Amino acid sequence: MDSKETQFKVLSFIMYKSKNTKSLKNILLYDPTSYSSIINKLLTLIVTIFTATAILPLILVLSYVVIRGSEQLNLNLLTQLPQPPGDDLYSGGIGNAICGTFIVTGIAATIAIPIGIGGGIYLAEYSKQGHFSKFIRFGTNILAGVPSIISGVFVYGTIVSTKIIFGSNFSALAGGIALSILMLPTVIKTTDEGLKLVSDDLRKGSLSVGASRFITITKVTLPAAINPISTGILLSIARAAGETAPLIFTALFSFYWSNSPQSLLEPIASLSVLIYNFALEPYQAQNELAWAASFILVFILLLLNIFARWLGRLSR
Repeated sequence: MDSKETQFKVLSFIMYKSKNTKSLKNILLYDPTSYSSIINKLLTLIVTIFTATAILPLILVLSYVVIRGSEQLNLNLLTQLPQPPGDDLYSGGIGNAICGTFIVTGIAATIAIPIGIGGGIYLAEYSKQGHFSKFIRFGTNILAGVPSIISGVFVYGTIVSTKIIFGSNFSALAGGIALSILMLPTVIKTTDEGLKLVSDDLRKGSLSVGASRFITITKVTLPAAINPISTGILLSIARAAGETAPLIFTALFSFYWSNSPQSLLEPIASLSVLIYNFALEPYQAQNELAWAASFILVFILLLLNIFARWLGRLSR
């Protein structure tokens, strides 16, 4: 009995006893010196090199930001105000910029989340495949690709320059409106897609027991899709928190705390604009403060993205 016949009989017996016959056959018949195996190894190596090349810039940028920014970390950095440029010995802290970032992003989330979820519910539950829903989806895709500076210029022309909001021009409220425009597409799309994943049996079951469509949406389908919707919301917040261009045209910058409701109608500090302003200064102290602010901003965005990934895994 030759080796091929022996291999065939052994393979037939194992395949008869095992359920995963395809994988066993591939393992037993695998020849590392064959042409297909060599090509497979070569392509795997090429893909690995390309993947490492794509990830390398991210690793280098994050490593450099961590190295330069972590050197400045201390309690004063998080609690004190930044000093105006001109002193190359002491630059102060970024406490007001951290608070301002949370305030402006919170305003944007307050505006974008209800509108985005409402738009997603309309697309998934009411309009579905109508012409108007196709127009909204098309517009949402276009808005998602619009550069962020366009949002800032739009709000500047319609709100800041006209002083339409209580006579104020540059303000935290204007900055929040500009960032909310950037958040809307992500919230709408994730709400729409999340509701589509909910089984129609849940809707039919709720409607069959006498519940209205409103009750079905609020009590059944929306809670069932809460995880993907929350993931989209966190990703949109992470994008808005790191934007600079819209805030330059709307919120500008401030060297003071924003600790009163009136401050929402005044210029406000933010980490992204602080980084932009101080990175251009000719003073070493301000440049180091910009690196520290970069580290804090990257850390905040990293936490938001990790939390969003965790919610995404939970939903799956």
